[in-house]
Parts: sequence; structure tokens; C-alpha cells
Amino acid sequence: MAIVAPAGYGKTSLLAEWAEQDHRPSVFFPLEVWHEDPLLLVRDLLCALEKLEQLDARACEALAEFDADAAISVVLPTLATVLEALAHPLILILDDVDLLRSVGALHVLSAVAEHLAPGSQLVLASRASPSLPLGRLRAHGALLELGADELAMTREEAVSLLHGAGVKIGSDMLDVLLQRTEGWPAGLYLAVLCAREGPDTEAALANFAGDDRVVADYLRDEFLSGLAPEELEFLVNTSILDQLSGPICDAVLQTSGSASLLVRLSNSGLPLWSIDRGSERYRSHQLLREMLLGELRNTHPEHEAQLHLRACAWYVEEGELDSALAHAVCAGDPCLAGDLLWKHLPRCLAAGCNGLVQDWLEHFSLEELSTYPTLALSAAHSALARGDLREAERWGLVGVAALARSGSSTTAISLSTGITVIEAAVGREGMAPMGREAARAYALEEEDSPWRAIFSLLQGVAQHLTGDPGQAREHLKDGIHRGSLAAPPVETLCLSQLAMIAVEEGDWDQSADLIARAVRQIEHHDLDSYPTSALTFAISADVRSQVGHVDEGKRHARRAAHLLASLSDFIPWYEAETRIALARAALRLADIRTARSLLAEASQLARRMPDAVVFGGWLDDTWGLVDSAATNALVGSAALTIAELRILRFLPTHLSFREIGARLHVSTNTVKTQAHAVYRKLEVSSRSGAVARATEIGLLEG
Repeated sequence: MAIVAPAGYGKTSLLAEWAEQDHRPSVFFPLEVWHEDPLLLVRDLLCALEKLEQLDARACEALAEFDADAAISVVLPTLATVLEALAHPLILILDDVDLLRSVGALHVLSAVAEHLAPGSQLVLASRASPSLPLGRLRAHGALLELGADELAMTREEAVSLLHGAGVKIGSDMLDVLLQRTEGWPAGLYLAVLCAREGPDTEAALANFAGDDRVVADYLRDEFLSGLAPEELEFLVNTSILDQLSGPICDAVLQTSGSASLLVRLSNSGLPLWSIDRGSERYRSHQLLREMLLGELRNTHPEHEAQLHLRACAWYVEEGELDSALAHAVCAGDPCLAGDLLWKHLPRCLAAGCNGLVQDWLEHFSLEELSTYPTLALSAAHSALARGDLREAERWGLVGVAALARSGSSTTAISLSTGITVIEAAVGREGMAPMGREAARAYALEEEDSPWRAIFSLLQGVAQHLTGDPGQAREHLKDGIHRGSLAAPPVETLCLSQLAMIAVEEGDWDQSADLIARAVRQIEHHDLDSYPTSALTFAISADVRSQVGHVDEGKRHARRAAHLLASLSDFIPWYEAETRIALARAALRLADIRTARSLLAEASQLARRMPDAVVFGGWLDDTWGLVDSAATNALVGSAALTIAELRILRFLPTHLSFREIGARLHVSTNTVKTQAHAVYRKLEVSSRSGAVARATEIGLLEG
């Protein structure tokens, strides 16, 4: 067995408890520096073993006769004879194996592992991987290995430690503490010490970090005190990196040889671990990194930004924009961060990472966001992605002003495209202008531009809503093709719009296939929390309910309603279309009142887009379905006629019968006759009673 973990992981305690539970006798043998001498190691080891049983006297005498210059090749056969002659199985625990580096001492350990009596078990405890040929044992399944991950405390163990120390905390704070310490027992105990220092335990633990004095002192004494100055400087200056590798450390430090230094430090017992099989990339324990970063900020605060900029440049060269952007943000360079964020934005939003975009933007002040057009327009598109149109338009205007002030032409074309996306998507001038603006912008973009997908969507929506489904199909198919890799949210909206066209044409099989593809993309790319996924779920609810999948239809209707509620005065055509689809789903699910409310809201939105002629037909058809469903709630002679339904809609208003007649171009007497017919069929005697009863059964909106 090999137990390898840095200090503070409870290796010795674990082995002591295990030895007490095992029926075999055990020998705990702590190694010292002088055991680098193989002969001293053999003699001390035999002395420890002899406490358990009488050893082979002749072999022991032979070993005693060897002088300090005896060849290890002569000593080992005699040692093997002693070990093989042991009468009883035992547990031999060798602690601090990392102290042994000499070839002779390692040969002794190998001999012990090979010749220990049958039924015995050798346990090696070390702060770093021992330099022993363990590969053969590992390959034959004869080696049990425990590392820091296995020795890290579980939630239950952490609770026990904290309660034993008199510290009681809530579940959320426990989760934070476990994440911050990574379950490191010593780290959890240090957190207890910090908590005891102040009157507010929760506050003390909330601020617990690697740069805390108690933690920093422990880390210095236990891990850093024995390092050479250049090794310590290396760790401090690379603490800005969440992952360490030879190439990036060389780039950040403007040096060479970092790869071999990382290997050496990893083998020195530091909480610095390889995170790949090739031992090319490493990470340090979070608390150690925080402590080192605090050291950097205290000793060379002006140096940190420069290190971040070098890391940013390296990641840009490697094409890793996420990491490059993170370092640009940490460097506090709004111009560089803005340029990288804008370049990265389409892919980031497409991957469902708008939360990360907002986190990056929060690093900058309002003045910086307003000064740099790339930051302002990134904020605009982030707002658009989360369904806040007002905020998107505001930041769009700020971006336009910042671009005009900057006079820069390096990103002017792409920024202009970003402005066009917002202006076109809103469609305040109508559907036809939206389509024309999207077509113009599409033509100006490069063939592989990630913006082309959204311009295809906008052209398709404009063509569809102005009554040209044939042309709409071509644009939407292009949007699906372009969005499948570069912009999955756009792809799902193109699929959803095509599903709506199929619904119009009565092709339910095709609509079900298209909307199922859209939902799968939303789930695959974790876009189900995006408010702009409301339309997809609304259409899916309508289609699923129509084809008999009622439970799924209900689930998607609830999801669509939840996302729709989170939109803040969003794009009118999008909200109208979503409400109509959701109203039809509500009808199929026998929720007439919800359908009526959604249609009333959709009707108001549709009036803002007079050239979206398709809305008129959708609304008339769906209102007709609402009226039919509502009147079906009445039976026999109680069914209302179309004329009576027209009168009923005016009863909740303040209009008199004469004014209602003028609106409907009929006489006052006709209105009175039809109103009294409504009262009779609803079994009420007054106008207010008719309104209350009609609302109750879904003929009127509540």
C-alpha cells in the first residue's frame, strides 16, 4: 500500500487507527534523514522487527559484521533471508518515505517489498511519490494507492471535526468551507482556529482564505521554509495562474526550465499536483495559491498586472480566449479586456455562458463600461441575451456614443454589426425594415462571421411574419446551418420558427420533429434558463399537446410561462409570437382563462407591428377557438351565438347599450335584446352578474 499526500492529510493518524483494527501485529517505522545510508536503514529496520519476534540469529550476525563500506548487493541477500524467515504475517509501516532519495536506500525498500513474508503487508507513507518501481505492482493489481483525494474529509467527517472543536455552522457555510479547503483536514482545523479568534463564527469563516495569518504561517513553516529562494520566487510569481505548465510559466516569467522545476516542486511534498497523465500541467491547493498571491500583492503589487498581461498574451497565442480574457480582466486593462470580450462574445453567449460574461463586466466601473465601445456593446448583448430589451438598447446607445468618441477603426466594422443586431432584432420600424436591415448587414459580414446566423434568423422572421413563408424557409435553414456550431441559441430559434410555419400548414409531424430538435439543442447546450428559450418551449407545448403528449405539453407550457415572465419589455414580435403559441397550448390543455389573457396581451403587442400581417390571422383563429371552447362549456339552449358573444365582450366596459350599438353598428334595441339573451343563458339577472358568470366559465378574461 502507498499513501501519498502532503502534510496535514492525516496519513499517520489513519495508519495508526488501521493498525489497531487489523489482527496482524504491526511495526510503525518512522524514517529519518540518516536512513539514506542503506546499512543504517537495514540495521534500524531489523531492530524494529525484532521487537515482534526472534529473527534469524545467523543472518542478523552476518549483517552486523558488514562495515559501512559494504556493497548493498552483498547486504540485500542477507536481508531477504531474514524477511522470508519471519514466522508470522505482519504490517510494516514505513513513514516519511519521501526522505529516502539515495539509490542504496531505495534498493532496500524494493527488497523489503519483494521478500516480506507471505500474508504480510508493506505500507509506504510519503508526502511525495516515492522513487520506487511501483509500475509492476500497479499493473498486477497488487498495489493499493491512496492520495489527497481519498484522504480529503467528507461532509460528515468535516461536521464531526467542527462540532468536536465546538464550532457549529449552517449547511451553506459548510459547503463553502469544504470547497475552499478541498477537504484538507489541516485546512479545516486552521479554519476552526480562525473562527475562534472573532465573535462572529460565520463571518470569520466567510473570510477564511489562504492569505489569513494563521493559514499563511502554517503554509510557510510546513511547506515553504525548506525551498530555495528561486523556487519560492517561482511559486509566488506564478500564483496568478490557476494551472501551471512549463510553457506558460516560461512565458509569464520570461525564463526557461519551468517544466523541470514544476516536476521537482511536485515531488517535494508541496500540495502541488499533476492534473494530467503526462505530468505536464499542475495546480496548487487553493489555500496555498491564495497565500502566494497575497505574498505577491504585498511585496510586488506593481508586478501582478504585468504578469497577468504576459499570461493573457500567451493564451491569445494559444487560442484560449476564455483564459486570455480572465487575465486581461485581472490585469485591469479595460481596452484589452473589451477587445477580447467582444471577439469572444458570440461564442460565449452561444454556449450559454452569459453569467460568465456578466461576471467579467462587473470587474469594470460604469465609467469604463461607458468609455470603451467594446465593453458597452458587450453589456448590450448580454442584456439582450437575458431578455432585458430596455437595458440592451441603453447600452447600445452608450456604445454608439463611445465608438464615435474613440475614432478607432480597428473594430469599427464588427462593432457596427453588433449595433445593427440590436436595432434589427428590436424591429421598432416594422418587420419589413427589420428584414432589409438584416439582409444588408448579412451581406457586409465575412462568410464565416458568427453574426451571419442571427441575421439569417431575423430575415426569416421578417419574411414569415409579413406573409412569405417560402422565402422565410430559405433564410431559416441558412440560420440553422450557421448556428449549429457558432450560435446554438440562434439555431433553436430558427428551428422553432420553421415549426411555426409547419403548424400553419397543418403538418404536425414536421412541426413535432423540428421543435423536438430545438428542445434537444436547448438541453444539450444548457440554454433552458435563457429567457430567449421561451418561444421554443411555447411552440413545443402547443405541438406536444396537439399530438397527444399532454404531460410534456404541460411541462413545456410551465417552462415557457416562467421564462416569459422573466423578459423585461422584450422584442415585440418575439413576445407576441410566444404568447400566441402559449395561448394555443393553453387551449389544448383546457385552460381557457390563461389562453384569453395571453391573447389579449398578444393583441396589444401585435398592434405595434402593423406589417406583421400573419399575426392578424393567428389571433383571429385563436380567438375563435377560445370562443368555441368557452361556449362549449354551456350546454343545449344555453350556447351563445356569435352576435351574443360580441355583446358579451362589451359588458365589462363602462359603455352604455346605446354606445355599444354605435360601436357595433346596430340599434340600441338589438343590443338590449341580445344582452337579455346573454343574461338568460348564463342564468343571471344583471349586467354585473353576466360579467361575473362569463368570467367564471372563461368567456371573459378575469
